[in-house]
Amino acid sequence: MTRVLVTGGAGFIGSHLCERLLEDGCTVTALDNLSTGRYANVAHLEQHPQFQLYVDSVLNHSLTEQLVHQCDQVYHLASAVGVELIVTRPVHTIEAIFDVTEAVLRCASRYRKPVLITSTSEVYGKGTSIPFREDDDTISGPTSRRRWAYACAKGLDEFLARAHWYETQLPVRIVRLFNTVGPRQTGQYGMVVPRFVQAGLAGDPIRVFGDGTQQRCFAHVLDVIDGLVALMNCREAAGEVVNLGNNEEVTIAELAERIKRAMKSSSPIESVPYEQAYGPGFEDMARRVPCLDKVARLIGYTPRRNLDQIISDVVADFRSGG
Repeated sequence: MTRVLVTGGAGFIGSHLCERLLEDGCTVTALDNLSTGRYANVAHLEQHPQFQLYVDSVLNHSLTEQLVHQCDQVYHLASAVGVELIVTRPVHTIEAIFDVTEAVLRCASRYRKPVLITSTSEVYGKGTSIPFREDDDTISGPTSRRRWAYACAKGLDEFLARAHWYETQLPVRIVRLFNTVGPRQTGQYGMVVPRFVQAGLAGDPIRVFGDGTQQRCFAHVLDVIDGLVALMNCREAAGEVVNLGNNEEVTIAELAERIKRAMKSSSPIESVPYEQAYGPGFEDMARRVPCLDKVARLIGYTPRRNLDQIISDVVADFRSGG
């Protein structure tokens, strides 16, 4: 029976991962300080005999060392999330990313535990080579723009993880996620799909930041979970950086229209300048599309759920009170 530690286990993605691991017969320990995760996400798991939740921080070093020592695998998902949080609380963002990852890697290195670290498409920064490939150059904005703190901190996470692989062959896997969406995700930190759905349900204006021509790809959380579990158990993925997501593109303006139609909502769609949403000097990228060749080669991954399924599942979750 595999013993698994999931940091950030009460978060949106983490809670789905905990469910999947329990279904696979694992013993699962979740560690989450509930700063962005929610107890409600894992409340239904508390009665499971193979699940345990610790409400604490990874920066409680003695606890983290104990939990890492006791497990067979570590999925490290604990992190700051969302552009809104990044812009408004940059110190918290940097500390909640790098300090936490450093603590996990230090313990994993001491006890030789396999670690999967979730990174982000934000690392590609201002890159314009579409689709983004794992060995592309990363192009960040100036340090005067807080928006880039997240990308830089996550990039440093990747450098540290790869350093452990280089120096001691610590079996690390780094997975760059591209806009994971699904049930349990909230719009609290600026995530666009749940934010649009919440507005449509309430009859409020659906607010599109910028001109709406920016293009994004959205992946269903259950497809992402399939990929994470398969990559953790793929020997060839050790020491690698791997994109994970969906490569179906949509403009944000079209996304708003599709969500509105799916909900039969009467909400108006409004354009909001970036300066009004995030303050002066905010920068965004025109397109962000993952190349999925590497993950397909490693684990045979192809996303099974399209954008319509994602929208349908998120709408159903909110309507059911999720």
